[in-house]
Amino acid sequence: MMLPHLFGMLPEDLAAHLRADGVAVRDAESRRILAHAIAHGREGHPVSRPVPRAVEAAVDKLVDRSRLEIVERATDSSDGFVKYLFRLRDGRLVEAVRIPLEVPGRFTVCISSQAGCAMGCDFCATGRLGLERSLDAYEMVAQFIAVRDEAPGVVTGVVFQGEGEPLHNYAEVMQAAAILAHPCGGRIAAKAITISTVGLVPAILRYARERRPYRLIVSLTSAVDQRRRTLLPSASAWPVHELADAVRVYQKAVGGRVTVAWVVLGGINTGRDEVDALRELFDGVPLRLNLIDVNDARVGGFARASAEELSSFRDELRTLGIPVVRRYSGGAAKHAACGMLAGGSQQQS
Repeated sequence: MMLPHLFGMLPEDLAAHLRADGVAVRDAESRRILAHAIAHGREGHPVSRPVPRAVEAAVDKLVDRSRLEIVERATDSSDGFVKYLFRLRDGRLVEAVRIPLEVPGRFTVCISSQAGCAMGCDFCATGRLGLERSLDAYEMVAQFIAVRDEAPGVVTGVVFQGEGEPLHNYAEVMQAAAILAHPCGGRIAAKAITISTVGLVPAILRYARERRPYRLIVSLTSAVDQRRRTLLPSASAWPVHELADAVRVYQKAVGGRVTVAWVVLGGINTGRDEVDALRELFDGVPLRLNLIDVNDARVGGFARASAEELSSFRDELRTLGIPVVRRYSGGAAKHAACGMLAGGSQQQS
């Protein structure tokens, strides 16, 4: 029987686990142990403010503290993105990416929430893998710790946008996000934690109801219902107008603009019909639209839009009166860009 993992616990979880085994641990001591291991990443070193030996011995006996095995690191020399390949305890492989920000010495970590993905989006290499399994919270936090500890600077953000659909693994992702935001955990501001979804309507409504403090990005890619059903097969469970209604509920719950991601597929989803559908679906909802180039032509045979096509599409989108941002997705040379993570070694690529 595997022990529960320290990286998947909040201080109150650790305290409750130890007390259930008869260990007399104070709340401050559980916070100190977690801060030492997660916030400071100093496993193997003495706790700066010592805790009783009996408590430390109990943690060693009752809690797993192992790190993920790093199989490979691959750096894209053109932009500084670094892809990490991790081996989980059951031998499965998942990937995470260190993303340099515009401010030198600042980074975001893109982490995986599942090994593989069940969503099957036509333009995404991860979707071609199928779902192997969902990750536990500690496996997501462990990705963050490993990448953060090697960063030549400060990690200031986390994006749940690697392998998997985060809202398909709702409880574990929310636990991981809470740990990453905790002062004893990742110490990442809640608003700097982003959770991306292809649009699981019941989960979005739950997210809104619970008023989670993290940013939500909805990957729309098409506002035309039948086209979206083709490009994102999982979306067929919910017509696009139901997704729009869920986004409206979420926006009213949290306020501010909702970020919508749009993978630009040349000749497919850049027409006037998409702009008209967006206007009809999201009338009155403050949005921000992130345009992302499709990255891997080997997946689905999709091509990037030409400069003229993209410019025309952006001009049409501006008539909606919403901010439109062309988001850079780096690391393509090492298969680290959006839609390219497929749990494989560069040596096998």
